[in-house]
Amino acid sequence: MNCFAVTGLILNMLSASVFGCRLLGVTGKLFIGQVPWLWAAGIYQTGICILSYRAMDVLMATFFGFTSILKFAGGYCLLYPIWQPEEPSFPIPFLVVFSILFVVLSLFVTLKSPVDGLYLLFYVAYCIALACSPKGFFEGGPQGVDVAIFVASALMTLIHLYNVKASAKIPTGKGAVKALLARSSFLKLREGGDLHTPYLGYSKYADAEVLGYACSVLASFAITVTGDPQAPLATVVIPWVVVAGGILKLLSGSVAFARGKTLESSAFILYAVMWIIWGLTRYGGLYGTARSFHTAVGIIAFMLFNGFIIFCTLFLNTAWFFYSLTFLLIAISFLLDAIHVLPAGYDIAATLIFGLVSFYCFLSALFNSIFEGSCLPMGRPIVQLSGVGGGMTKCLHLPARKASSVKRIADILKNGGTCGIPTDTVYVLVAACNRPDAVEKAHHSKRQAQDRPMSLWISSLKQLEPAKHLFSPLLWDFMEAAWPSPISLVVPRGEWVDFLGMKDSAKYVGTPQSIAIRIPDCSVTTHLIDLVGPIVVTSANPTGEADTTHHNQVYAKLGDKVDAVLCDGPSPENIASTVVDCTKIDSGNIGFFRVGIIPKSQVLQVLEQVQKKHTLVPNSGTGTTKGQEEHLDHSHAVRNGVGMAASEEEVPVQSPSDGCKNHTRF
Repeated sequence: MNCFAVTGLILNMLSASVFGCRLLGVTGKLFIGQVPWLWAAGIYQTGICILSYRAMDVLMATFFGFTSILKFAGGYCLLYPIWQPEEPSFPIPFLVVFSILFVVLSLFVTLKSPVDGLYLLFYVAYCIALACSPKGFFEGGPQGVDVAIFVASALMTLIHLYNVKASAKIPTGKGAVKALLARSSFLKLREGGDLHTPYLGYSKYADAEVLGYACSVLASFAITVTGDPQAPLATVVIPWVVVAGGILKLLSGSVAFARGKTLESSAFILYAVMWIIWGLTRYGGLYGTARSFHTAVGIIAFMLFNGFIIFCTLFLNTAWFFYSLTFLLIAISFLLDAIHVLPAGYDIAATLIFGLVSFYCFLSALFNSIFEGSCLPMGRPIVQLSGVGGGMTKCLHLPARKASSVKRIADILKNGGTCGIPTDTVYVLVAACNRPDAVEKAHHSKRQAQDRPMSLWISSLKQLEPAKHLFSPLLWDFMEAAWPSPISLVVPRGEWVDFLGMKDSAKYVGTPQSIAIRIPDCSVTTHLIDLVGPIVVTSANPTGEADTTHHNQVYAKLGDKVDAVLCDGPSPENIASTVVDCTKIDSGNIGFFRVGIIPKSQVLQVLEQVQKKHTLVPNSGTGTTKGQEEHLDHSHAVRNGVGMAASEEEVPVQSPSDGCKNHTRF
């Protein structure tokens, strides 16, 4: 439930009371002193819009963004008499388009709550009343609708507050439309925990692209009114362009950035800056009647930036390509106006094309946020490149901070899925070791060669307890002392593997002689292993590429090959684990395949402590100790590693002295 909606409704009551008080005879006229009430309500409602995105309520966030525009425009109209004696005029195309956007939004809100959808229709009537009244906010028609909005907002506030506190709810029809759509095979509402699964990573905000596209529609149709150079402030265009096309689009770009949509965010912010600058200069008369050469140079620079965005959208999707391409037409109109050679009718043609493309994107974003499937698809990338757009098929993205997310990842692994998860070093790709089909899928998804097998991870030595007798006492104590940590131990392969239930998965894990095994020092990872059992692990990147240090990178590289990603932001470390060769530890020799985050000296210190422990524990039936037989000078026993792996958990499968020609991923 969006608990911030009540505050937004109260702000609607506040602005409606300002204009309704004149019609009701409370005040004889509207005056400048009422501007702070309107603009304060608009600013606060913009904040409610942001908080509604935090509450994952895309529809009401868009609605409050729309209503904040009307509040800023109303305040502008009350300030207008300061510089002009006559009352301002209104751009009719803008208000007609605004009413259409309200109608579309109300239809989608009705799918969630018919009562809320009915409430939005009051604003449809409000926009129509403004379009029909030349003086707009100063006429009786719009003020009559203001009174109706005040009453409707008060009733909606009471309903929302009552339903939050009371056990018996006032029916709002939420289940009626849902039950009706359940019978439809064409339209199916999006539900479940992945309702707001973002395109990249996870975020605390719902997607704001609906509002961003709507603001493009509003701003484009607002500039169809040609400004009078002698009286540039004569029309109510500045708030439509500066607030709708500028401020709210900046908001959409900021939310897109928080969701990991770097390109979309850059485009929204760039276009917002352009709308703000152009709205103030052209309709605010900042550069007067003489067009400035510097303005033209600035617009050309902007067009170069937009050209780069157009190029990047070739790899995003078709809709975004046309969206950025048609905005170039708007920029050209700005340039032609700056140099005073704007052809008659070009403004209208450019805004119609860009407005229609933006309206399609608005509808597509609404459909995709409410319904499953692609009713109005955004299209595939125009240019397909290997390694670019690898995450076009959306996989689940679940926040690691939630226990329910870890449980869901565990269920996916138990059912034969593969997932990207965070660790104490970098992100890895995992599968349950008792699911050979999943292990094979993980193996092939990375385009691995057969000489690069995977490693085995457990959550504690208790999982190996039944096979403890198959390990030498020195090796067992060394594992116990070294873990949990970012240290992978390559141990001899033996019958202990059968105790973990790997079955046919074993051929992908380790080599015929050895297996790399580790207990990670990461609570999320070990808890997941507790739920699933031992897991098979490989690095979460195609073979030969750099390690993945953020869940966004996992999605970009393997998003179409894995079933889910457990998201925990940037990795705590950018260095891979240290890989130690323990196949000859009983003779006092250990080797280093790779010295990673744990330095060699620290590993040697752990080994020395374990060996000292064994020198103090006599073996039964002999007069000597095993530790004394095995204890050697470390400067001779410990060999130096001769090769560093290219990526996380990639180590040589041969002895360090063999030249490290072959590698495996752990």
